[in-house]
Amino acid sequence: MNIARDKYLKDLIDRMGNGMIKVVTGIRRSGKSYLLFKLFYEYLLNHGVSESRIIRIELDQRRNRIYRDPDVILGYIESLIQDNKQYYILLDEVQMLPDFEEVLNSLLHIPNADIYVTGSNSRFLSKDVITEFRGRGDEIHIYPLTFKEFMQVYDGDTYRGFADYIVYGGLPLIATMKTETQKINYLTNLFDETYLKDIIEHNHIEKTGELEDLINILASAIGSLTNPPKIQATFKSTIHSSISIHTIRQYIEYLEDAFIISKAHRYNVKGRKYIGTPLKYYFEDIGLRNARLGFRQVEETHLMENIIYNELRYRGYCVDVGVVEKRENDKNGKQVRKSLEIDFIANLGSQRYYIQSAFKMPSSEKQDQEKIPLLNVNDSFKKIIITKDIVNITRDNNGITTMNVYDFLLNENSLNL
Repeated sequence: MNIARDKYLKDLIDRMGNGMIKVVTGIRRSGKSYLLFKLFYEYLLNHGVSESRIIRIELDQRRNRIYRDPDVILGYIESLIQDNKQYYILLDEVQMLPDFEEVLNSLLHIPNADIYVTGSNSRFLSKDVITEFRGRGDEIHIYPLTFKEFMQVYDGDTYRGFADYIVYGGLPLIATMKTETQKINYLTNLFDETYLKDIIEHNHIEKTGELEDLINILASAIGSLTNPPKIQATFKSTIHSSISIHTIRQYIEYLEDAFIISKAHRYNVKGRKYIGTPLKYYFEDIGLRNARLGFRQVEETHLMENIIYNELRYRGYCVDVGVVEKRENDKNGKQVRKSLEIDFIANLGSQRYYIQSAFKMPSSEKQDQEKIPLLNVNDSFKKIIITKDIVNITRDNNGITTMNVYDFLLNENSLNL
């Protein structure tokens, strides 16, 4: 199975020879090794780089265990660099190399060496690699398959593909599996036996039950505003746990560091400032979220919102939740301020988009309801409603664009249509 991951390949190409360590980060099983050791390797060969100038070492392979000695691997790499031409060093699962920080620092002093690494497990999460080399590391973060990437290898039409994607997500191996049983078992075991164990071992967590309860609470609350005090209240009322707010914050940070979840802050559009809490959490892969809940809470409304959020981040946008204040009269005629929510504000450089996720808009009343927050934004940036309804891309008299989720996901330039 060959899946083109052109964005990430371009990211690597654009960073060639920049004098920094290129660190491919992302959750485990998201395709980091495939990107580096197949797609990028083939690119180098196809563009005139001889195989002798590409030094590839997969440190997790038993046949390469000799190179897990820092002095051995340094000596081996230095022996292969025999002239002043550019050499490309590709190291997979770098955390398996003791003192790898010193090894990579030594390699940085070789003027004609271009270095690329991947790495993640319970001992050293891939985020830790880029943290260790802050200022000398250049991160390429890889996400699970987008819907467009998923459809490259999916055997079926767009609508059936989306129905599978919204349940089982975009981890590359999922796209090769034929039965629901295979997918369910793979995702469930992967979460429990890999991701969860990595977090527990890496952070030396003893109260694992509380961590698992927190994951379940966050998984149930995607698309909803929350914060540690609110989560603590849920622990007390439903689980009868006295977990501290400090522990909740710490566990959430662990989940973010492992790329399981990410957060979207609230931004006051008119006040032009961030609001502290509450905020929203989304899962990096929908399939893992569903697996964590035993595939029992597959609410397409919230899952579509999570997919849109992930797509925007994949495209490089900084994504916030928008808040717009509107003044109106209450039933007594007294003027009050009402806060309206915009699902996403997507920013990239000078670009900005206001986006609403509306699973269905069966009536004009529902359409008007979705437009109200957008109509109360007093700037000229583009405003978009994304719906699962099969509609053509339209723009109303107020400049609000409506498009279906398939057009949005399958065309990376869809926000500019």
